[in-house]
Amino acid sequence: MMSAALLTGTPLAGRVAVVSGASSGMGAVTAERLAGLGATVVVLARRKERLDGVVKNIEAAGGTALALAVDVTDRAAVQAAADRVAERFGKADLVFNNAGVQLISGIEELKVDDWQRQIDLNIGGLMNVIAAFVPHLTESAAAGRPADLINTSSIAATRILAKFSVYSGTKAYISHLTRLLRVELGPRMVRVATIEPGMVDTELPDHVTDPDAAKLMADLIHDIDVLQSADIAETVAFMAAVPRHVNLTEITVLPTAQAI
Repeated sequence: MMSAALLTGTPLAGRVAVVSGASSGMGAVTAERLAGLGATVVVLARRKERLDGVVKNIEAAGGTALALAVDVTDRAAVQAAADRVAERFGKADLVFNNAGVQLISGIEELKVDDWQRQIDLNIGGLMNVIAAFVPHLTESAAAGRPADLINTSSIAATRILAKFSVYSGTKAYISHLTRLLRVELGPRMVRVATIEPGMVDTELPDHVTDPDAAKLMADLIHDIDVLQSADIAETVAFMAAVPRHVNLTEITVLPTAQAI
């Protein structure tokens, strides 16, 4: 399946973008799309060999990219990455805060390690990226440049789905946090936004071992034309490319046929 590319040319030329969770799926494809629109892109994730592949694709298309193998749950490592970005390219002005994991189970199963992993990555990792890069964004905005913080949430933030309680809770945190951050950063001309996708055909469902949740996702992928990573990439790119005074604050992206 192909996704329409709506933006043309290099509307992101001169911008420095950081993408977390960039070793596969939405992160990898978004990094490549941002680079294709002119941004210099830094990709963050744990899997260095996968990041190198993303950088290779970007460079083959004539773009500029840097891979930094970083576990975003390690606050010091994320800060070190932010310092490297500043040293190499200048301050980042576009952050796609995308790293996350989905581990579904009934609450009575007491899979507390899975709970903690989701909290550590989906919330803790997201906060570490914010802590490291908000100073970049505020400085970029103060210099009159566009500045974007785009957090990846999910429709699970608002849908009531059995066994999704901890995952959905982490995504609800992200969505509401984003609204609150806008109050603080918007007056400083930093655009803060969240993207809430529905079913996307990525490797994320591969982490799901619960049979009910796995069947729900597999049925959606089988029965309807679900989203592709390129659809999310195009949405993120558009959010970053609109005029500086425009903040698309919350975008829910659903497959047309998805009803749940």
